[in-house]
Order: sequence, then C-alpha cells, then structure tokens
Amino acid sequence: MSSDIVLWMFPVLMALIFLGFPIAFSMMITALGFGLARFGDKVFYQFAQRVDDVATNYVLGAIPLFVFMGAILERAGIAEKLFDALYMWTRRLPGGLAVAALLMCTIFAAASGVVGATETLVGMLAIPAMMKRNYHPRLISGTICGGGSLGTVIPPSIPVVVLAPIAALPIGDLMAGILVPGLMMSALFTLYIVMAAWLKPEYAPRDETVDPRTLGEKLVVTLTALVPPAILIATVLGSLFMGLATPTEAAACGSFGVLVLAILYRRLTLRVLYQATLQTISLTAMILAIVLAGGMFSGVFFASGGMGEVQGILRSFGLDAWSVIAIILFVTFILGFVLDLISVVLILVPISMPLLRVYGVDPLWFSIVFLVTLQTSYLTPPMSPSIFYLKAIAPPSIKLSDMYWGVIPFICCQIVILALVLTFPELATWMPKVIYGY
Repeated sequence: MSSDIVLWMFPVLMALIFLGFPIAFSMMITALGFGLARFGDKVFYQFAQRVDDVATNYVLGAIPLFVFMGAILERAGIAEKLFDALYMWTRRLPGGLAVAALLMCTIFAAASGVVGATETLVGMLAIPAMMKRNYHPRLISGTICGGGSLGTVIPPSIPVVVLAPIAALPIGDLMAGILVPGLMMSALFTLYIVMAAWLKPEYAPRDETVDPRTLGEKLVVTLTALVPPAILIATVLGSLFMGLATPTEAAACGSFGVLVLAILYRRLTLRVLYQATLQTISLTAMILAIVLAGGMFSGVFFASGGMGEVQGILRSFGLDAWSVIAIILFVTFILGFVLDLISVVLILVPISMPLLRVYGVDPLWFSIVFLVTLQTSYLTPPMSPSIFYLKAIAPPSIKLSDMYWGVIPFICCQIVILALVLTFPELATWMPKVIYGY
C-alpha cells in the first residue's frame, strides 16, 4: 500500500460513522483494515502496544475519578442544594433563575469535567423552575445548552485530560491556560442573560416573592450548601495548578472530598454509591475505548507515512501558518457536528500538532483555540450535540425551533471569546506563566 492511500482512512472512517457504527469501533475497524493492508499481521503488535500505553497512562487515571466526583454530586442531591443556594443570591437580578443555572453549570463543570452530564443535571433542576416562572423557551434553551458546553473549557475538562498527553503538553499548563477563556465565557454568558432579561422583561419575569429568610439564615445556607463544594473545587484545581499533586492525585482528593460532603449532608447511601459507581464505570469504559481506538487509528496513520503526505499537500499549496490554523479549525468545527468531543481530539490533535510545530505555532495557545472552537461547534445548529442532550430532557412545550434560536446569542459570545484568544494569545498563556513562572 503506497503512502498516499493512507489519506483514505478519513473518508472510510466518516463513512462507517454515518452508517451507524459506534465511533470507537469505526476507528478500530479503519485502523485494522489499513494496518493489515500496509503491515500485515505485524499491525497487531502495534495495537498491543497501544493497549499497554492506554492501560499504563497515569494521566488517564484521572478520568474515572473526575467522573465519579460529578456522579456523587448528582446522585447525592448535593447539586440540588447548591442550585437553591445560588438562586437565593441571584433571584433579584434580571433573569436571576437563568443566572443561577449558568453559575451552577460553571461550578458543576469544574467538579466533573463531563459536558453531557453538566447539561443534563442542571437542565433537570432548572428547566421546571424556569418554566414555572414563565421564562421564554429560547432563553431556557440557550442557558442550559450554553452553560452545559462550559464543560469543554472549564477545568478539569475531560477533553483537556485526553488532549494534554497527545499534544505533549503538561496537563497543569493546559488547564491553567483554558481557565481564563473559560471564566470569560461564563461571565459573557451571564452578562447576556442579565441584559436580555433587562431589555425584554417578558423573557424572564422577575421573582416578586419575598424570601422569608433573614441574612443570618442565608449565610448559614451559603456556608452549608455553597462554600464546601467551592472549597473542594478550589482545592482540587489549586493543588493541580500549584504542582502539589498530579492530575490523578488531585482527582483522587476530589473524589474523597465529595464522599465526605455526601456523608456530612447525610446523603451517602449504598444505593447512591452503587449508582454513582455504575455511571462512572459506564462513562469511563466509553471514553477509554474511544481513546484506545484513536491511538490505533493515529498509529497506523503515522506509521504509513500519512504525516508526510499531509505536509506535502500543504507545501504544494504554499500555505502559511495562519492558513494552516484556519484549515484545522474549520475541520474541527465540522467534525464537532457529528463526532463526540474526545473523538475529534483523538483524530485531529495527533496530526495537527506536528504540523503546527513545523510552522512555529505555540502548541499551548493553539490547544486553547482548538478547545474553544470545539465548544462552539458543540453548540452550533443544525447538528448541535448540546441540543440533542436538551431535547432528551426538555418538555414538549420547548420546541426544536426555540432551541435553535435560543443558542445563537451564546454562539456569538463564544465567537467573541475565540476572536479575543486569536488576537491576544496572552489570554491563553498568561495564567500558566503566572503559576509556573515561565
């Protein structure tokens, strides 16, 4: 098999996916077929090495622990107490309930790193409350979808955990780099909600009821429901950023901490523990299967000379660095419509990073831009995965058209953040320099 044939791996992969094969199996089948044609049965030795690489990758051990954190927060009812505490302080703001939902998405994204789980959990808590207060379906849809997408760019994001070793970047640097754009996006989403509710009061009717609790009672609720999870998240991320713990150690501390919270709240039962463990095993198996399949796919591609073919094509067109970046981001945006986020990372990052290093592009900065682009694709109609998650939990009164129109302002906010990071690379590199001093 000549090296130029290897470029057909991508059309074959996409064809299998559109035929309905699971993404992990599609990548494995494609890698097996092209690997046998190129290397014969020797390809099985390469696949065995990939299995060993995934099984012994210490960084990937953080994935089940972060997933477990989110599962306990959800199953033990901690998230519900947290949402009530947030709304207690935002209820007087225009769109206060939507603001509380978005803040909840931000906090839960920082606790679990799983995009779909964030959107599903917060949606199930906030949608009935917002509908009861006659919030407009478009604002409800945009808030839940936009807030749920923050799991991509708020550490400890699972795509970041997967991306870091593939891009040969320290995971602490990548998480620190994505933190500023992620918080900026959350703040911009919040600003939009407040402005939309202020300019169009019918979108988010004010809550005119008086909270009977005194200031002292509110402080007690805050101390018991809001402060402990915030301290837990700050401890996990702080220990990671400051180099006091590896990602896996930080995730283990977080998992232990969330169990302590569940015990203190008297919500930890054998049933809760069983359900959280089952959910963790299911999600982790799916994620690691995709990671393994991506390793097999990229291994066959590189060993067959695929990188040389891609570089040759780019040289023949005489493209500069910005043109190559634009092409990669465009492909990222398109693939984000049809593939899950981790699959896009595993397909594109192994090919993109060596190319960009040849052009002298900062891999840390590009990784942040890549993640923001991926998040934008996740939210953009008509194939928006975030809308499919919302459709599964939304009542029939929230129509698909409401969802499509509702996410557009949040997509505009994402484009603003993307443009800022492209124009001012320091937004992505400043925090790692401050923390790690380089």
